Amino acid sequence: MIVMGISEGYHDAGVTVLNDTEIIHASHSERYSRIKNDKWVSPEQLVKSDKVAYYEVPTLKNERRVLAGQNILECKTEFNVCYPHHMTHAAAGYYTAPFDDCNIIVVDAIGEFDTVTIWDNMTKIKSWQYPYSLGLLYSAVTKRIGYTPNCDEYITMAMAAHGEPIHNMEWLLEENNHKGIDSLFPSACSKDLAASVQQLYENKLLELVDLCPKKDIILMGGCALNCVANSKIKGKNIWIMPSPGDAGSSLGAAALVQKKKLKWTDPYLGYNIDREVNPREVVDQLLKAPTGVANGRAEFGPRALGNRSLLADPRKDVKEVVNTIKQREQFRPFAPAILEEYSEEYFSGPMNKYMQFVAKAKHDYDSVTHIDGTARVQIVEKENKSILRPILEEWYERTGCPMLLNTSLNIKGQPIVNNEQDADAFSKQYGVKVF
Repeated sequence: MIVMGISEGYHDAGVTVLNDTEIIHASHSERYSRIKNDKWVSPEQLVKSDKVAYYEVPTLKNERRVLAGQNILECKTEFNVCYPHHMTHAAAGYYTAPFDDCNIIVVDAIGEFDTVTIWDNMTKIKSWQYPYSLGLLYSAVTKRIGYTPNCDEYITMAMAAHGEPIHNMEWLLEENNHKGIDSLFPSACSKDLAASVQQLYENKLLELVDLCPKKDIILMGGCALNCVANSKIKGKNIWIMPSPGDAGSSLGAAALVQKKKLKWTDPYLGYNIDREVNPREVVDQLLKAPTGVANGRAEFGPRALGNRSLLADPRKDVKEVVNTIKQREQFRPFAPAILEEYSEEYFSGPMNKYMQFVAKAKHDYDSVTHIDGTARVQIVEKENKSILRPILEEWYERTGCPMLLNTSLNIKGQPIVNNEQDADAFSKQYGVKVF
């Protein structure tokens, strides 16, 4: 049976197509429409299917929105069945996880009424409801310091390392932060506000973990992208599906139709660019300048993991150059992608192949190290399907360095490159060779 899961109507729309337990396709709508955080599914993503599943319950969502003084939302794409918002988050994690018996923690801004939930496998055992919300407060602080909520929270996380957590924000968790906190902390600097909300989130996440008795846990919801907080968790085996936010819930909705474990292999599930890439030619270019790679199936999730990446030489002081290309703030860090067999030689601490944790650097490559001495490492294992593995092997053979700076192939405020036309346009407009 072909099942299509959809998430749309609020932000970060997405589509997943399953054939029984095989994931045929999963993608973010913004990549097709070229509208950042597009809330509507693109017609190009839709396929003929036996059943269409929606990622939340519209009647409950609109009931809460009316209570909050917000407009009613409607789904444009027709569906046959719908499931609660936090259940689809949990399902996206559970049905792709490498273990069966676990606790699941879902933390986001808000679904219908739930904002934090804990699950015993797929049974919800505890919940916190609106207006209490870790995610809404984090987004409100993001807006307060001049960035876009539900979009730029990762900038807040990066800024936190530059500040001091001197502001008490815990009392705000019970407030209606949909209204924002722009009138609060009038004399506070942005860096300290970022540090304060980051520390609060870390403390609360660890409290949630303490409520989970099982060794294996899953983190889902948009807040699961907070790799700094994730790294504070000790003594647990952690799984985070690489697209833990609302787009990823399209996968959860589809999986709930059959309630079977899915055949998860990797997040390369989107649009396919099928062209030959010669690793030697890529390395030749990398030795001259930052270089783009757009090859194979696009990653499902916000992290570029080699198929839609902008790569650069970490041995050089290229942070300013790459931030300028991407039109980003200069304080923001970049991540390293490293050959798996050398990872512990260069980093200590939690690392995985999806850039979901931060580790302490044991090297002096400043271009891939944040101000606090950490890096969001991508381990590139030998069986990695991306062209990134052979590029790294060629790079190491010629330079003796087993890592590259790896960031997404996009400009700030724009979606990641999706197809050949996007790649060619990026190359022409920004002067970056894209393979």
